[in-house]
Amino acid sequence: MKPFAALFCALLLSLSVQAQERLHRTVDPDFQAPEYIRGASLYGKTLVIFGDSYVQNHVRPVEETWHYKLAAKYNMEYRNFGWNGNCVAYDRTAENFGPAMFERYQVLPEHADYVIVCAGHNDASRMMYTGEGTDFFREKLKVLCEGLIHKYPGAKLCFVTPWAVPRPMFPEMTAVLLEVCASYSIPVFDATRNSGIYVMDENFRSIYFQSPGDTAHLNAAGHDLFLPKMEHFLLGL
Repeated sequence: MKPFAALFCALLLSLSVQAQERLHRTVDPDFQAPEYIRGASLYGKTLVIFGDSYVQNHVRPVEETWHYKLAAKYNMEYRNFGWNGNCVAYDRTAENFGPAMFERYQVLPEHADYVIVCAGHNDASRMMYTGEGTDFFREKLKVLCEGLIHKYPGAKLCFVTPWAVPRPMFPEMTAVLLEVCASYSIPVFDATRNSGIYVMDENFRSIYFQSPGDTAHLNAAGHDLFLPKMEHFLLGL
Protein backbone atom coordinates (compact mmCIF):
# COMPACT_ATOMS: atom_id res chain seq x y z
CA MET A 1 0.00 0.00 0.00
CA LYS A 2 1.33 3.48 -0.88
CA PRO A 3 2.24 5.69 2.11
CA PHE A 4 -0.54 8.20 1.44
CA ALA A 5 -3.15 5.45 1.12
CA ALA A 6 -1.93 3.82 4.34
CA LEU A 7 -2.08 7.16 6.17
CA PHE A 8 -5.57 7.84 4.84
CA CYS A 9 -6.81 4.41 5.98
CA ALA A 10 -5.28 4.93 9.43
CA LEU A 11 -6.99 8.32 9.70
CA LEU A 12 -10.37 6.85 8.76
CA LEU A 13 -9.92 4.08 11.34
CA SER A 14 -8.97 6.62 13.98
CA LEU A 15 -11.96 8.85 13.33
CA SER A 16 -14.32 5.87 13.19
CA VAL A 17 -13.14 4.37 16.45
CA GLN A 18 -12.81 7.59 18.41
CA ALA A 19 -16.45 8.25 17.63
CA GLN A 20 -17.29 4.96 19.33
CA GLU A 21 -16.10 5.86 22.83
CA ARG A 22 -19.35 5.23 24.69
CA LEU A 23 -18.62 6.87 28.01
CA HIS A 24 -15.73 8.63 29.73
CA ARG A 25 -15.97 8.97 33.50
CA THR A 26 -13.28 11.11 35.11
CA VAL A 27 -11.88 10.84 38.62
CA ASP A 28 -13.80 12.92 41.17
CA PRO A 29 -11.29 14.85 43.35
CA ASP A 30 -13.96 15.29 46.06
CA PHE A 31 -14.89 11.61 46.16
CA GLN A 32 -15.74 10.37 49.65
CA ALA A 33 -15.03 6.71 50.44
CA PRO A 34 -14.08 4.53 53.40
CA GLU A 35 -10.40 3.77 53.92
CA TYR A 36 -10.67 0.19 52.59
CA ILE A 37 -11.82 1.61 49.25
CA ARG A 38 -9.24 4.40 49.14
CA GLY A 39 -6.49 1.91 49.95
CA ALA A 40 -7.48 -0.62 47.30
CA SER A 41 -5.31 -1.23 44.23
CA LEU A 42 -8.12 -0.09 41.91
CA TYR A 43 -8.69 3.26 43.57
CA GLY A 44 -8.23 6.29 41.33
CA LYS A 45 -6.75 4.26 38.48
CA THR A 46 -7.61 4.47 34.77
CA LEU A 47 -9.72 1.63 33.38
CA VAL A 48 -10.12 1.08 29.64
CA ILE A 49 -12.71 -1.53 28.75
CA PHE A 50 -12.77 -2.75 25.16
CA GLY A 51 -15.04 -5.13 23.34
CA ASP A 52 -18.48 -5.87 21.98
CA SER A 53 -22.03 -5.47 23.30
CA TYR A 54 -20.99 -7.00 26.64
CA VAL A 55 -19.20 -3.64 27.00
CA GLN A 56 -21.60 -1.30 25.19
CA ASN A 57 -24.48 -2.99 27.07
CA HIS A 58 -26.64 -3.46 23.97
CA VAL A 59 -29.79 -1.32 24.35
CA ARG A 60 -29.34 -0.37 28.01
CA PRO A 61 -27.27 2.49 29.50
CA VAL A 62 -23.58 1.88 30.14
CA GLU A 63 -24.16 3.14 33.70
CA GLU A 64 -25.97 -0.15 34.46
CA THR A 65 -22.91 -2.31 33.70
CA TRP A 66 -20.72 -4.05 36.26
CA HIS A 67 -17.65 -2.30 34.87
CA TYR A 68 -19.09 1.20 35.19
CA LYS A 69 -20.33 0.44 38.71
CA LEU A 70 -16.90 -0.91 39.62
CA ALA A 71 -15.24 2.27 38.31
CA ALA A 72 -17.69 4.44 40.25
CA LYS A 73 -17.10 2.46 43.47
CA TYR A 74 -13.32 2.95 43.25
CA ASN A 75 -13.37 6.46 41.76
CA MET A 76 -11.63 5.30 38.59
CA GLU A 77 -11.26 7.11 35.31
CA TYR A 78 -13.39 4.92 33.07
CA ARG A 79 -13.27 4.77 29.28
CA ASN A 80 -15.72 2.49 27.50
CA PHE A 81 -14.97 1.32 23.95
CA GLY A 82 -17.74 -1.21 23.48
CA TRP A 83 -19.34 -1.70 20.08
CA ASN A 84 -22.42 -3.86 19.55
CA GLY A 85 -21.70 -6.71 17.15
CA ASN A 86 -17.93 -6.20 17.16
CA CYS A 87 -15.57 -9.13 16.58
CA VAL A 88 -11.97 -9.91 17.45
CA ALA A 89 -11.15 -11.19 13.98
CA TYR A 90 -13.85 -10.11 11.51
CA ASP A 91 -14.37 -6.64 10.08
CA ARG A 92 -18.05 -5.70 10.32
CA THR A 93 -17.78 -2.05 9.31
CA ALA A 94 -20.24 -2.55 6.45
CA GLU A 95 -22.84 -3.68 9.01
CA ASN A 96 -22.11 -0.71 11.30
CA PHE A 97 -20.54 -3.09 13.84
CA GLY A 98 -17.06 -1.69 13.37
CA PRO A 99 -13.55 -2.74 12.43
CA ALA A 100 -12.20 -5.93 13.98
CA MET A 101 -10.66 -5.55 17.43
CA PHE A 102 -7.25 -6.70 16.22
CA GLU A 103 -7.15 -3.41 14.29
CA ARG A 104 -9.43 -1.25 16.41
CA TYR A 105 -7.24 -1.45 19.53
CA GLN A 106 -4.70 0.87 17.86
CA VAL A 107 -6.67 4.00 18.63
CA LEU A 108 -7.48 3.21 22.25
CA PRO A 109 -6.12 5.79 24.72
CA GLU A 110 -2.37 5.78 25.18
CA HIS A 111 -2.55 5.45 28.96
CA ALA A 112 -4.35 2.90 31.10
CA ASP A 113 -3.72 1.19 34.41
CA TYR A 114 -6.22 -1.59 33.68
CA VAL A 115 -7.27 -2.86 30.25
CA ILE A 116 -10.17 -5.32 30.11
CA VAL A 117 -11.17 -7.02 26.86
CA CYS A 118 -14.60 -8.68 26.65
CA ALA A 119 -14.82 -10.46 23.33
CA GLY A 120 -15.52 -13.60 21.34
CA HIS A 121 -19.31 -13.91 21.32
CA ASN A 122 -19.74 -12.53 17.82
CA ASP A 123 -16.76 -14.44 16.46
CA ALA A 124 -18.32 -17.67 17.71
CA SER A 125 -21.67 -16.76 16.15
CA ARG A 126 -20.02 -16.11 12.79
CA MET A 127 -18.11 -19.39 12.90
CA MET A 128 -21.31 -21.21 13.81
CA TYR A 129 -23.25 -19.75 10.87
CA THR A 130 -20.48 -20.02 8.27
CA GLY A 131 -19.11 -23.38 9.33
CA GLU A 132 -15.53 -22.14 9.33
CA GLY A 133 -13.07 -23.28 11.95
CA THR A 134 -11.12 -21.36 14.56
CA ASP A 135 -7.81 -20.88 12.70
CA PHE A 136 -8.53 -17.32 11.50
CA PHE A 137 -9.85 -16.32 14.93
CA ARG A 138 -6.73 -17.76 16.57
CA GLU A 139 -4.33 -15.82 14.33
CA LYS A 140 -6.10 -12.48 14.74
CA LEU A 141 -6.42 -12.98 18.49
CA LYS A 142 -2.64 -13.36 18.60
CA VAL A 143 -2.30 -10.05 16.75
CA LEU A 144 -4.60 -8.40 19.29
CA CYS A 145 -2.71 -9.85 22.28
CA GLU A 146 0.68 -8.81 20.93
CA GLY A 147 -0.62 -5.34 20.07
CA LEU A 148 -2.12 -4.74 23.51
CA ILE A 149 1.01 -5.94 25.30
CA HIS A 150 3.13 -3.60 23.19
CA LYS A 151 0.76 -0.66 23.65
CA TYR A 152 0.26 -1.14 27.39
CA PRO A 153 3.45 -2.70 28.81
CA GLY A 154 2.80 -1.31 32.29
CA ALA A 155 -0.93 -1.95 32.50
CA LYS A 156 -2.79 -4.84 34.08
CA LEU A 157 -4.31 -6.53 31.04
CA CYS A 158 -6.96 -9.24 31.10
CA PHE A 159 -9.68 -10.85 29.00
CA VAL A 160 -13.19 -11.93 29.97
CA THR A 161 -14.80 -14.77 28.04
CA PRO A 162 -18.45 -14.81 27.01
CA TRP A 163 -20.91 -16.80 29.09
CA ALA A 164 -21.38 -20.54 28.62
CA VAL A 165 -23.69 -20.01 25.64
CA PRO A 166 -25.20 -23.39 24.69
CA ARG A 167 -24.58 -23.12 20.94
CA PRO A 168 -22.03 -24.64 18.53
CA MET A 169 -18.59 -22.99 18.27
CA PHE A 170 -18.86 -21.19 21.60
CA PRO A 171 -16.87 -23.88 23.48
CA GLU A 172 -14.33 -24.01 20.64
CA MET A 173 -13.92 -20.24 20.56
CA THR A 174 -13.51 -20.09 24.35
CA ALA A 175 -10.91 -22.86 24.29
CA VAL A 176 -8.86 -20.91 21.74
CA LEU A 177 -9.20 -17.67 23.73
CA LEU A 178 -7.97 -19.38 26.90
CA GLU A 179 -5.12 -21.12 25.08
CA VAL A 180 -3.86 -18.05 23.23
CA CYS A 181 -4.06 -15.74 26.25
CA ALA A 182 -2.22 -18.33 28.36
CA SER A 183 0.57 -18.42 25.78
CA TYR A 184 1.05 -14.67 26.34
CA SER A 185 0.63 -14.86 30.13
CA ILE A 186 -2.53 -12.74 29.93
CA PRO A 187 -4.99 -13.48 32.77
CA VAL A 188 -8.49 -14.52 31.73
CA PHE A 189 -11.68 -14.57 33.73
CA ASP A 190 -13.41 -17.70 32.41
CA ALA A 191 -17.06 -16.67 32.55
CA THR A 192 -18.10 -20.05 31.13
CA ARG A 193 -17.07 -21.68 34.42
CA ASN A 194 -16.79 -19.09 37.15
CA SER A 195 -19.38 -16.38 36.50
CA GLY A 196 -22.49 -17.75 38.20
CA ILE A 197 -24.37 -16.58 35.09
CA TYR A 198 -26.62 -19.49 34.09
CA VAL A 199 -27.29 -18.44 30.54
CA MET A 200 -28.71 -21.84 29.59
CA ASP A 201 -31.73 -21.40 31.90
CA GLU A 202 -34.71 -19.38 30.62
CA ASN A 203 -36.01 -18.57 34.11
CA PHE A 204 -32.59 -17.19 35.08
CA ARG A 205 -32.48 -15.12 31.89
CA SER A 206 -35.94 -13.71 32.55
CA ILE A 207 -34.60 -12.22 35.81
CA TYR A 208 -31.04 -11.25 34.94
CA PHE A 209 -30.88 -10.68 31.17
CA GLN A 210 -32.30 -7.89 29.03
CA SER A 211 -34.92 -10.33 27.72
CA PRO A 212 -35.68 -14.04 28.27
CA GLY A 213 -34.40 -14.87 24.77
CA ASP A 214 -31.16 -12.96 25.22
CA THR A 215 -28.01 -15.04 25.73
CA ALA A 216 -25.50 -12.17 25.90
CA HIS A 217 -26.71 -9.01 27.64
CA LEU A 218 -27.27 -8.66 31.37
CA ASN A 219 -29.79 -6.22 32.79
CA ALA A 220 -28.99 -4.03 35.80
CA ALA A 221 -29.74 -6.89 38.24
CA GLY A 222 -27.53 -9.23 36.25
CA HIS A 223 -24.65 -6.77 36.31
CA ASP A 224 -25.07 -6.41 40.08
CA LEU A 225 -24.94 -10.19 40.39
CA PHE A 226 -21.74 -10.48 38.35
CA LEU A 227 -19.94 -7.46 39.78
CA PRO A 228 -18.48 -9.13 42.93
CA LYS A 229 -16.90 -11.88 40.81
CA MET A 230 -15.05 -9.40 38.61
CA GLU A 231 -14.21 -7.11 41.53
CA HIS A 232 -12.46 -9.98 43.29
CA PHE A 233 -10.66 -10.99 40.09
CA LEU A 234 -9.42 -7.49 39.29
CA LEU A 235 -8.29 -6.78 42.84
CA GLY A 236 -6.12 -9.89 42.53
CA LEU A 237 -4.32 -8.86 39.33
